[in-house]
Amino acid sequence: MAYEHRRLPYRRAPGLDAPEPCHDVVIVGAGPVGLAMALDLANHGQGSVLLDDNDRVSIGSRAICWSKRSLEILARLGVGHRCVEKGVTWHVGRTFHRDREIFAFDLLPEDGHEMPAFVNLQQYHVEEYLTEAVLANPLIDFRPLNRVAAIRPALPELYVQTPEGSYTLQARYVLACDGARSAIRTIMRLEFAGELFEERFLIADIEMKADFPPERRFWFEPPFHPGQSALLHKQPDNIWRIDLQLGWDADPEAERAPERVIPRIERMVGHRDFRLDWVSVYSFQCRRLDRFVHGPVIFVGDSAHVVSPFGARGGNGGLQDVDALGWRLAALLAGRASERVLSAYDAERTFGADENIRNSTRTTRFMTPADGVERLYRDSTLALAAEAPFARALANSGRLSRPCTYPLDAPDDPALPATSRPGSVAPDAPLEGGWLMRQLGPDPVLLALGREAPRIDGVRILAPALNDHLRQRYLGNAPGALCLIRPDQVVGARWTTADAAAVSHEIDRMWGRA
Repeated sequence: MAYEHRRLPYRRAPGLDAPEPCHDVVIVGAGPVGLAMALDLANHGQGSVLLDDNDRVSIGSRAICWSKRSLEILARLGVGHRCVEKGVTWHVGRTFHRDREIFAFDLLPEDGHEMPAFVNLQQYHVEEYLTEAVLANPLIDFRPLNRVAAIRPALPELYVQTPEGSYTLQARYVLACDGARSAIRTIMRLEFAGELFEERFLIADIEMKADFPPERRFWFEPPFHPGQSALLHKQPDNIWRIDLQLGWDADPEAERAPERVIPRIERMVGHRDFRLDWVSVYSFQCRRLDRFVHGPVIFVGDSAHVVSPFGARGGNGGLQDVDALGWRLAALLAGRASERVLSAYDAERTFGADENIRNSTRTTRFMTPADGVERLYRDSTLALAAEAPFARALANSGRLSRPCTYPLDAPDDPALPATSRPGSVAPDAPLEGGWLMRQLGPDPVLLALGREAPRIDGVRILAPALNDHLRQRYLGNAPGALCLIRPDQVVGARWTTADAAAVSHEIDRMWGRA
């Protein structure tokens, strides 16, 4: 059954009748990133105005692979567990060359995590859940069918068009969450730097009943699509996502036609007992802005960086942007932090974008090699992979999204496990009656394991009973440790022993006060 795209409630903007006071934050764009941004700020007690030029959630599956880290972020926003319940959980990926499996991987082979490695869920479902949470939150003023037509960045001031006329909005900060074709970026004449790949792919959602397992399946040069590549993912409601490489010379309009699409899919699935739900043809880039913070205008998600879809780094990377910005901006507006926290957001997320672009570029070059050395390497790797174990991991069909480890200049003890080093997301672990991630709130937490923690104003101490998972992920062979965990659940610093002065200094650095 086709998904019903319900209209979102439109209401007359106050600015149409009288000048509005300056708002702290205006968010432009209500896709997953903009919706999550508004909810994250609200979790820290900060209100916002959320503008979008549409009044419906997105059409087609679009982003479908939500990583463990994204699910943890979405859980803090109130919708993560709903996404897991609705979505298709998977952790195994299989890569084929022609009709032979050459490589398989398990993204979460260990237990002791609440969230799975990945959940497949159409973007429109995620947007629907986030939208419902936004509409229920009194700190968020959501305005569908409010299109930003112009911006004066220095104030900043927005010129907004609605079905009933136009008005202006002033804000202390404008967050551009308006996607890869960002109107804000275009108006400000900001250019992406990076690489545009000359390749086209067909993307199709089909409804069918099938016994394929809930795994990621990728083919190089499959018999049903000779000389190209193909990808298959299972989604909820008997919807299957198919990506087929077409070549740069393919005509995008012609390839969307059902008479071209249906025979391709029939050859892939082996029958015609399916229904086309959505079809598109896309090309892609691996590019980003030079910097994400432009005074009071801050870019988040695809408005700041774009990557190929192979590796699920677009939507997941955007949610990590939200995670890095929300707590900082809320603290700045509340007077707890200095403006240096915005520079820290820029540094961390440009670093994260570069890692995503690097991985996406490598994948794309392997999938679509240029003639010469690139093609020789790709073809040799695929030929060897069926027989030689060392070559299997080199068959690059997309290194799946994982959060980067920020290069923090922070106290560390190398005797402690690398999995929880500063700059990494704090690894989850079971606690008595719950999970570690659920115990980390909107404020800094000092995780005390096997030793006493110093008391510091504004820092909550969490001292759970030790178990094997906590020992493995946080202690290793050390008898005890203290981990300072930031509001975005990233390890900010750690010690085998520390006094109040040392921890307080890191708190001040976290807020940009030192």
